[in-house]
Amino acid sequence: MRKTALVTGASAGIGSEFARELARDGFDLVLVARRRERLEQLAQALAGELGTKTLVLQEDLSDPAAPQRIYEAVQRDGIQVDMLVNNAGAGIAKTFRDAPWSEHAQLIQVQVTAAAQLTHLFLPAMLERGYGRIIQVASLAALVPGVARSTLYPAAKAFLVRFSESLAAELWGSGVYVCAVCPGFTLSEFHDVMGTRRALAKLPRFMWQDARSVARAGIDAVMRNETVYVSGQVNQVLAHAVRMLSPRLARTLMSQQGKRYRGAAPSGDHA
Repeated sequence: MRKTALVTGASAGIGSEFARELARDGFDLVLVARRRERLEQLAQALAGELGTKTLVLQEDLSDPAAPQRIYEAVQRDGIQVDMLVNNAGAGIAKTFRDAPWSEHAQLIQVQVTAAAQLTHLFLPAMLERGYGRIIQVASLAALVPGVARSTLYPAAKAFLVRFSESLAAELWGSGVYVCAVCPGFTLSEFHDVMGTRRALAKLPRFMWQDARSVARAGIDAVMRNETVYVSGQVNQVLAHAVRMLSPRLARTLMSQQGKRYRGAAPSGDHA
């Protein structure tokens, strides 16, 4: 029987590449995002190329009621979700003070609350079957000191890392694997949406990854039952180096680099 993966934020960037890679691995799909037209185009392409069956759900995860609607729609269609990829993301290209609370609340809803709720909704059936794979798309920003003009984003991603670690410990031996995938700077339209493309263009080319590589590595990591996976050798070296430094020195260095490259850019890495 073919397995099914549910991917949020699947209309572009890392999310759409997760969908493509999972389809190549033989999964059918439930694709969730705000832009239905893009989801339907992706679904049609995968059906024609690979025979993938896809349920398209247009939902905005900044709406607190969206996770429950997604779960109920999947139940109505009699779909068994074997893999959950919480990829939907959000960023704020402003200081914490300058952004209205409504924007901060949306970020928390999308990246923290919705991810945790979707996990809570789909986990019981995975446990009953003795099989499940859950990917929380976090960020390298969760593993290094925060920088100015990027306040709630790394905090939200750090939540996903700690949540994954704790949940993986609870589920040990159950057949359900949990992995926090931590990409660094990834080529996608996220930076165009955020208006930060020009600022981040200052970064050297070797620091960037393509979205397909991130998605492929993330799928392989959860299948190996890795709990926290940093994608890309450069990012792995950076994460390790930060751990070796004193907290004070690490904060100083990150602050300097943030001023050099980011300007008003958030620590965002994907859409």
